[in-house]
Amino acid sequence: MKKVVLASLLASAVFTLGLSSTFAQTPVQLGSQQDKPIQMADAELTLYNNAIGQSDPKAKAAAIETYLTAYPQSAVKQTMLEILMVAYGATQDMVKTLDAADRILQVDPGNLRALFAEAYIRKANADAVTDPAAKQAALDVAAGYAQKGVAALAAPKPATIPDADYQSIKDAATPAFYTAIGFAAFNKNDNATAINAYKKELASVPLVATKTPGSILQDTYFLGYAYYQSTPPDYLNASFYISRFVAYAPDSYKAQYGPLAKWCYKKFHGADDGYDTFAVAATANLNPPADLFASVKPAPTPVDTINGIFKDTPDLTILAVSDKEYILQNGTAEQASKVWDTIKGKSVQIPGALVIASSPTVLKVAVTEDAIQSNPKTADFTFNMAPPETIEEPAAPSASATVAQKAAYKTKLAAYNKAVDAAKAKADAIAAATAVGQTVTLTGTYDSFTPSPIQIIMKDGEVVLAKPVAKPVAKPAGKPAAAAHRAAHK
Repeated sequence: MKKVVLASLLASAVFTLGLSSTFAQTPVQLGSQQDKPIQMADAELTLYNNAIGQSDPKAKAAAIETYLTAYPQSAVKQTMLEILMVAYGATQDMVKTLDAADRILQVDPGNLRALFAEAYIRKANADAVTDPAAKQAALDVAAGYAQKGVAALAAPKPATIPDADYQSIKDAATPAFYTAIGFAAFNKNDNATAINAYKKELASVPLVATKTPGSILQDTYFLGYAYYQSTPPDYLNASFYISRFVAYAPDSYKAQYGPLAKWCYKKFHGADDGYDTFAVAATANLNPPADLFASVKPAPTPVDTINGIFKDTPDLTILAVSDKEYILQNGTAEQASKVWDTIKGKSVQIPGALVIASSPTVLKVAVTEDAIQSNPKTADFTFNMAPPETIEEPAAPSASATVAQKAAYKTKLAAYNKAVDAAKAKADAIAAATAVGQTVTLTGTYDSFTPSPIQIIMKDGEVVLAKPVAKPVAKPAGKPAAAAHRAAHK
């Protein structure tokens, strides 16, 4: 599961847009705020005007801090804190931006701008955390602010914020709130909450934003994956949203994530016929059209599938590995025995095995598409590895050995050391090739199997290492061969 694993392209300008507004950037009209006259002494008014008059964000932030230190209970404290938060945001100082947001929420717990800043910045910070427990804790904190933000959006619009400014904040904050809620849930497999949040996020943005590489498109993938990792998996919804992601993602993502979209469709339908039409519908629609899923016929039952295989394939030896495994896992004892008899004791080479667990003596790998695409990825083959070749160290010559015998020993010792070095280099190469997550080619002999969960045991396993690419031999400069031949016979 690749959970991951996509780059967020959300521009920091979106954050600034959400905080910046005419209200936040314009000096307070001292004659009236919320219909209450505001009086300032000359000394306070001087500091206030100096702070408001600064054009450089860094200078403005410093001047506002000076003002708030001198007048901590100012009648315009909340407004000045909002301007301070925007100023810090403009300088990209996210630590001080968060500090300003914290101070605003102490005065006004439902302040939409401050909640937006908290959710947005804290989620961005959480995305950078590598420790799983710490990451989830940080995501949950961001989601907590986002939940408060959603509640603030449901409350009446503050009278002090002009309609146009409020709409600007709402347009930027709404998807930011839902992505924070969605990813915190997604990361801990709370799929129902993630699905609800991501669908609300998609509904809150212009359609073009769902087709543009960035955080919205990224969350379209997460939405599909949340359906995929639900219990039980919702394969059609998973295929739909992942297909839509793939349709609009950069080319580098298509090959990586396209197979999962098709596999989910095939998992539901039993084959991939009709998938191209399904993918076209996903490309053209933000959500599945009402009749789309009804047009996809569910897969036959395992009994029907296996009976069909036996009917259509008299020669069981030509079956694909995935079909043989399917019958071993889902067939009757008689059907499984017939298939096993065609492969037991036979040696094969299996390319593209995904390493799930690795040791020098045992490799557990996912071979079939079902095993590779399962969530979590599951080993369906166990290779018991053949022991490495034993290298015998030559016996040292006796004190009475002849010169010829001593020379022969040196030759044997040199060959032994060379063989040891080569064996170590091979062992290192095998260790690298069989690290968890690597794809490797293996050879082995079918030994036994267990049907549930399916596990096919191979003996005498060996790793097929890629051959080094030979460097091209430089040709001497000179005439082309044909020209040289003609010149020699003039």
